[in-house]
Amino acid sequence: MATTASTRRHFLTLLGLSAVSVSCGTTASGTPAAKDQTKTLRYQGWAGQVTLPELAEDLGYLEDVKLKWVGNTISGPQDIQSAATGQVDFGGAFNGAVVKLAANNAPVKAVISYYGADKYAYNGFYVLKDSPIRSARDLIGKKVGMNTLGAHSEAMLDIYLQRGGLSQADIGKVEPLVVPPVNTEQSLRQKQIDVAVLGGILRDKALATGGIRPLFTDYRLLGAFSAGTYVMTDRFLKQNPDTARTFVTAVGRAIEWSRSTPHEEVVDRMTKIVKKRGRNEDTAPLKFWRSYGVAETAGRITGKELQLWIDWLAERGDIKKGQVTLSDLYTNEFNAYKKPSSAAKSGS
Repeated sequence: MATTASTRRHFLTLLGLSAVSVSCGTTASGTPAAKDQTKTLRYQGWAGQVTLPELAEDLGYLEDVKLKWVGNTISGPQDIQSAATGQVDFGGAFNGAVVKLAANNAPVKAVISYYGADKYAYNGFYVLKDSPIRSARDLIGKKVGMNTLGAHSEAMLDIYLQRGGLSQADIGKVEPLVVPPVNTEQSLRQKQIDVAVLGGILRDKALATGGIRPLFTDYRLLGAFSAGTYVMTDRFLKQNPDTARTFVTAVGRAIEWSRSTPHEEVVDRMTKIVKKRGRNEDTAPLKFWRSYGVAETAGRITGKELQLWIDWLAERGDIKKGQVTLSDLYTNEFNAYKKPSSAAKSGS
């Protein structure tokens, strides 16, 4: 699944059909009265992991709103495209993919940040300990395994290669490959790929096993930052404002709960959630969880985490300058999180 130099120059083009397919969205017509707002949110999960909405539901923060799992994904761009076309009610992806989706005229808005990079939560590009790969130039002709193309990991790889002084022609000789996250460590150890992108619990599990070293990480590359947002369609937000507010606020509360709660308690809760849903998932890696990596309080969007990728994509020629207006791209309107008083903190 190697990508050509031409494909790399057209970063995130897998979302190019979104504008065409978005007309196939939700079938409801008109704006329903408040009593008709949906109370069930369809979504895609991630195998072996607990997403913030799932955590929020288990904590009781979603109140009368329920989640309906429709399957798993390993791709942020696929997830937000599914949201844009009405197959799910919210989806999350790397902010560069969100910008690209909006550039293709998909009527979506980012409503809350849900993952990022910090000293605990980051994606690392790992090689075997005895690998000769030590620099960006050493990656020419090498295979880099990641969860999906056209998203966070490919963007970080491109930035690393650019900063390493590689020309576009040389960058095109580096081969990003799609490898399911649960298989990425094994693929590296079996030398099916030269570099493995590992994050979160899968990264820490691999590091505990040993025999690998980081070439670079997104945290070292860009520092702490919120990297991805959940999106909902403009239509969904208009038709279901109260449900959207309940959802976004609940996710914000779950972010803050995960920050303020002892690690062992968070892991214990996540483990119970995974066991309870009965999908035959391995819960052992959950003990390595440390952080969701969201930079801002309750996941509020500042705009800078999206503007970064608007500028970057425009510089690369992947979108036209002025094609995406930042103010149209996100909203904090539905995030009603309020920091609890010290007296209330012990309640949850």
